[in-house]
Amino acid sequence: MERRRWSDLSRAQQAVLVSAACAQIALAAAAWTDLARRPRALVRGPKPVWAAVIAVNFVGPLSYFAAGRRASGSP
Repeated sequence: MERRRWSDLSRAQQAVLVSAACAQIALAAAAWTDLARRPRALVRGPKPVWAAVIAVNFVGPLSYFAAGRRASGSP
């Protein structure tokens, strides 16, 4: 199987890839920012582990937002 080059992709395929990459970066940045600002008591598990998990494609940031954060306890 021959590898496809960027120039082999249609404009629509390039747009989808760029959009997905932007979404990935934005999700990871938001998750890392939240993790850095959130007190340790409000994170399920060790913060360094979550920092590494966030780096894993779309799954990491979504996992952090879904399972890594505790409720702040405010009314």
